[in-house]
Parts: sequence; C-alpha cells; structure tokens
Amino acid sequence: MISYLEGVVVFQNEKYILVLVNGVGYKVFLSSATSDRIQRVGDAVKVFTHLHVREDALDLYGFLDATELELFEMLLTVSGIGPKMALTIISIDRPSVLAGAISREDAGFLTKISGIGTKMAHKMILELKEKISRLSFKAEDAEVALDGDAIDALVGLGWNVREARTALRAISKDIVKTELRIKEALKTLGK
Repeated sequence: MISYLEGVVVFQNEKYILVLVNGVGYKVFLSSATSDRIQRVGDAVKVFTHLHVREDALDLYGFLDATELELFEMLLTVSGIGPKMALTIISIDRPSVLAGAISREDAGFLTKISGIGTKMAHKMILELKEKISRLSFKAEDAEVALDGDAIDALVGLGWNVREARTALRAISKDIVKTELRIKEALKTLGK
C-alpha cells in the first residue's frame, strides 16, 4: 500500500496533482483545502496518501497532514460515502471542526455540505459518533453554530461554505451580531 509520497509536483489542477517520485509520476486526488495549500508546479511536496482499490482502478487520495487522512479514512467506513464524497466533506472545514460537529450531533452543520442530506447527516452521526473519540486529535466545539446564518448569507452572495467559514473564523469573537460578522467577512473576502 502506498501511504506516503515525497517528490516534486509536475502538474496541478483543482482536483489532483502529479507527484514525481524517483522517475515515477503518481496521480494524487486532493481535497480543495489541500489543493489550495500546494504552492505551484515544481515545488517539493510531502503527501500522506490513501490507496483506494476498485475493480477498474487504483486511486490515490492525498493530504498534507495526517489528521485529514485519519478523518477521511473514518468517513469511508460510513456506507454510502465513497472517496469523492469524503473529499468533499474534508474540504468544508478543519478535521477538528468536522469531528466536533459529528460528536455534538450537529446535523445542520453537516447538511450544509454539498451532497449531504438530512438522512446522510444522521447516518454519519450515528455511525461515527463513537469513533470520533478514538481520533488522534481533539474534536473542536465549532463556533459554526453561531455563524450558521452568516454562512447562509455569504453562500447566498456567491461564496462557497469553506470560504465563508474561513472568513468568519478570522473575525474577532467580540463581534457577535450576525449582520456585523457578515460585514467583516465581506471585507475579508473582498481582498
């Protein structure tokens, strides 16, 4: 099994990179969060990987840190969630925030993820709630519950959920009114 690669990025797009390791190129699918953190073609990269075996393909999924990989592999244990959906879920926020949402049974947080409906959110909570405590990192109490309306407003204005959460996370916790949080987030997103 291929579980780690260290090489040079020779090609990159928003879905995958090609990593050249000792003359062999590996196609590694990435979450959008991981893809955003890879600088450019020609840079050295170290990637934790998951090899997904199917009848017709061997696909590598890559992560820049082990916590993302750990949560990704846990998500794959839920029936109905494949690697592409797990990447979408991982892309929405930090692993600790996602784990926190599952542990506190926040189905509303999970349904904001594209492709996750109420049934799947409840299924994820049911199947993963016990497993979350065994993760090597701590689940975070997400401040996202506070920002639900602000996130909805920013998504309505054209930003994706991950961008909205990142912008809201950068705002001081002293600002508690939703409309003020939205204004501050728009300033951040407008830069």
